[in-house]
Amino acid sequence: MWLELIFCFVATVAFGIIFNIPLRLVWWGGLIGMLIWLIYSSLPMYGLSQVYAAAVAAFVAAFTSHWLARFKKVPVTTFTIPGIIPLVPGGRAYSSMLAIVEENYSSGIELGVETLLQAGAIAGGLVFALSIFSIGKGVGQRYETNH
Repeated sequence: MWLELIFCFVATVAFGIIFNIPLRLVWWGGLIGMLIWLIYSSLPMYGLSQVYAAAVAAFVAAFTSHWLARFKKVPVTTFTIPGIIPLVPGGRAYSSMLAIVEENYSSGIELGVETLLQAGAIAGGLVFALSIFSIGKGVGQRYETNH
């Protein structure tokens, strides 16, 4: 497990560097990536599905990124994009396409549906965290413009 977390940290930091995140902040993204992988890989051990684990992990990534972005006074995407890198189902998408090319259609469709569900769960987790951080913003702005 520790080896997975270390590799996840290194991979997340590497993607942060690719996305031109300032070096003073890229380590925070690596820590978020480690946390997200820990959550994503631990929840199925408790009987939860991979899709649910992806949704919870994406929510935690986005929530942590929003909080850290306010604290560090940087855009949220500075932490969100590298933070969700460990969740991206690229390997599963590849396996799905490979199964279809090898004419194993039932396996390909099954893997493809799982990939789409996981991608949707990631998006849902991100949006849910965004909605929590956006709750009070619009109300105050409308009140100020009307009075």
